[in-house]
Amino acid sequence: MNRGFKFYALLIVGLFLSLGTNGQSVAVKTNLLYDATATINAGVEVGLAKRWTLDFSGNYNNWEMSNNRQWKHWLVQPEARYWFCNKFIGHFLGIHAHGGQYNISNLDNGMKFLGTDFSKLSHNRYQGWFVGAGIAYGYSWVLSKHWNLEFELGIGYAYARYECYPCAVCGEMLDSGYHHYVGPTKAAINLIYAF
Repeated sequence: MNRGFKFYALLIVGLFLSLGTNGQSVAVKTNLLYDATATINAGVEVGLAKRWTLDFSGNYNNWEMSNNRQWKHWLVQPEARYWFCNKFIGHFLGIHAHGGQYNISNLDNGMKFLGTDFSKLSHNRYQGWFVGAGIAYGYSWVLSKHWNLEFELGIGYAYARYECYPCAVCGEMLDSGYHHYVGPTKAAINLIYAF
């Protein structure tokens, strides 16, 4: 997981450093929803044209909680955005891709949602990778000359490969396979600094 996170972190920094920063054509952001779960995250958005931007975000969580609970993962999510007025202001539609790896265990719940049984995460450990795509709608409020607050919600599809183990730290593999997920693929309350 560390090698993939380092690669995408360097990619984000490289993209940011390779661009000029004139007239609010670049923004950096953090997703406050991920911050609330102690997930390290960052995003960069660059203006491509008057109404088009390219957003690239990533996050990483490698923390273990009590009772062998964990929601370790890394995720990257590039998105092309069309703004209805001017870039970085108001309503927008986005088309995003996503991919990453995960290692989840002992998240006690009884939730079933759109054909996915999340209660399976209560007693076993699942690890694997996923890829997919989706569409999103969002709105960005201007707070000041450089600061914005942005809300976004997306739905889409993810193909996930997994291996299942009996507990967080021990045991032989119980099962492996794949899963098709359809549902929410993006949720964000972004705090943005625009250059």
